[in-house]
Amino acid sequence: METWGMVSGNGAFITACWVLCSLLCGSGAQKGDGCGYTVMGPESGTFTSMNYPKTYPNSTVCEWDIHAKPGQRILLKFGDFDIENSDSCHSSYLRIYDGARESRVEIAKYCGLALQFEDLIVSKTNKVTVQFMSGTHISGRGFLASYSTTNKTDLITCLDKASRFFEPEYSKYCPAGCMTPFGEISGTIPLGYRDSSSLCMAGVHAGVVSNILGGQINVVISKGIPYYEGSLANNITSKVGPLSMTLFTFKTSGCYGTLGMESGVIPESQISSSSFLEWTDHMGQNNMWKSERSRLKKPGPSWAASFNDENQWLQIDLNKLKKITGIITTGSTMDKFNYYVSAYKMAYSEDGTKWTMYREPYVDYDKVFQGNSDYNQEVRNNFIPPIVARFVKIYPLQWNQKIAMKVELLGCQFNAAYPPKLIVTAGPALKPRANNFPVWVEKTTVPPEVIKNTTVTPTLTKDLPLAAILVPALVMVFTSIALILGCVWHCRNRKKKSEGTYDLPYWDRAEYAQPLVGGALGTLHQRSTFKPEEGKEPGYADLDSYNNPDDTIYHAYAEPLPTNGPEYATPIVMDMSGHTAGPMCLSSTSTFKVTGSQAPPVLGAYSKLLSRTDSSASAQVLYDTPKGAQGACAVEEMVYQVPQCVPQQTANKDGPP
Repeated sequence: METWGMVSGNGAFITACWVLCSLLCGSGAQKGDGCGYTVMGPESGTFTSMNYPKTYPNSTVCEWDIHAKPGQRILLKFGDFDIENSDSCHSSYLRIYDGARESRVEIAKYCGLALQFEDLIVSKTNKVTVQFMSGTHISGRGFLASYSTTNKTDLITCLDKASRFFEPEYSKYCPAGCMTPFGEISGTIPLGYRDSSSLCMAGVHAGVVSNILGGQINVVISKGIPYYEGSLANNITSKVGPLSMTLFTFKTSGCYGTLGMESGVIPESQISSSSFLEWTDHMGQNNMWKSERSRLKKPGPSWAASFNDENQWLQIDLNKLKKITGIITTGSTMDKFNYYVSAYKMAYSEDGTKWTMYREPYVDYDKVFQGNSDYNQEVRNNFIPPIVARFVKIYPLQWNQKIAMKVELLGCQFNAAYPPKLIVTAGPALKPRANNFPVWVEKTTVPPEVIKNTTVTPTLTKDLPLAAILVPALVMVFTSIALILGCVWHCRNRKKKSEGTYDLPYWDRAEYAQPLVGGALGTLHQRSTFKPEEGKEPGYADLDSYNNPDDTIYHAYAEPLPTNGPEYATPIVMDMSGHTAGPMCLSSTSTFKVTGSQAPPVLGAYSKLLSRTDSSASAQVLYDTPKGAQGACAVEEMVYQVPQCVPQQTANKDGPP
């Protein structure tokens, strides 16, 4: 890989020192007295005029030399451009060259407002030189520009905000160096960022892209919230923000879960330290701030070192290799003890013996992480790219009063990569299968050319999708058929059960009353309202209303009850006013038993029956006394009797008084 910019001097030592100085100063490959904020990564970067976004100074000059890998070209995009045009771009201008040094060729020269923000400048080679010259002027912010290789066609600048784009989801490429001193964001993860925030700066804060490398971001737009929290992460402080119409979050790999310090998955035996603070307070109580107290969000004091020097450390054993993507730290979390670590380094190891200090890519010095600024606030730092380790060790560098901290590690399970496939050094080249899966070679023996392989390899790419579609479809079809058959069977069973049950009576169909007394009912001219009982009693054997030869005798079933009548049968009322006085007891052929040997009355001798609702005043309804009562007509057995009717004009001596 080439150096990030133009390098002058001789020797590898001078070159290394120049690169280190450029990174530390944030100047990149630049020269002159008019250069502003500059960060240049291996594939992208950002640079501005001096004092941007304020007015640039008079009579200054700066040149930026941008290099890419051989065979690549450079894409240049401006996020802001405001250079005063006082003399037709003679003293103040921006000039862009294709190439570097003596071989460069001018592409364009800009001043005033001639350069539009949407304009993209593409080089013809892998080198570009940008020259900015300022003369005497009154106003002008200067410019901000970003660059990348031409394969990053969705490049945006550090000034682009989410409110500029209207798609619900989109992907953009952020250049390196978007942790600018003049950018602002509101919000944090996982709640989201306000739509007025810079997309790329929020991406660095969220830990999805690196400020040194840049990277791709996948943005999702959602409905805004009333309040946006502020937080400190990856050296960027987000501010508290008010209500907005929309917010945005980032799609990630999902490897940002906690690894067990807060939850207690990591036991106390796997947390160790160089020393711990211990003292006895004025009440005689012993206080020990041991390493097991370094769990994030655990109530009470934190871990604190017994000595305040750079030799102190806190070590965490994850028990097995994990993919670690970040770390969260706090201070003592106790207002009485304003202890915290403001800067620290990190080392990691797979076996606890060989340790590696963490460094950012393309940087040859150990990274110093920004720690806490008070005893309680949480501060997050992400590792891009992630590290794979079992052991993590934290070395405090700066602290307030005493070394004290609580910690949580972020990451996920580590899945070891597949073993490298064996390389065949001789024989015919192996062609990949149709599914593009790598071919694993188990033997390196080369078969003779005369032997041909006639085995036909099945095309899994066609069979597998077909089976994946047919199997679920067949399962759904058979499940549906089983459910339909079950429902039909259930309905038929319910129908059979309902046929054997009696419903409540409805007045729109004929219903018959149950019999009041036993015996034959052949003595009445009109039909009775009583239905015979199911079982035959001895009284039914003598007379059968259905087999009686007399056609004038009606059967024992009555006419259907009227729809507007009462639910139960109406008591029979007989008009006895047209007969001679005498005992009113019926013969043995009647349904009422009487004493004596009086001859039965002739069939049809009685007059018509009167309804209980008859308004005639010539009759009065009276009921006989039950068996055992004193009266003229003592009943031989307990039966229900027909109510007797006695005219008001004739006194009835046989009825009850």
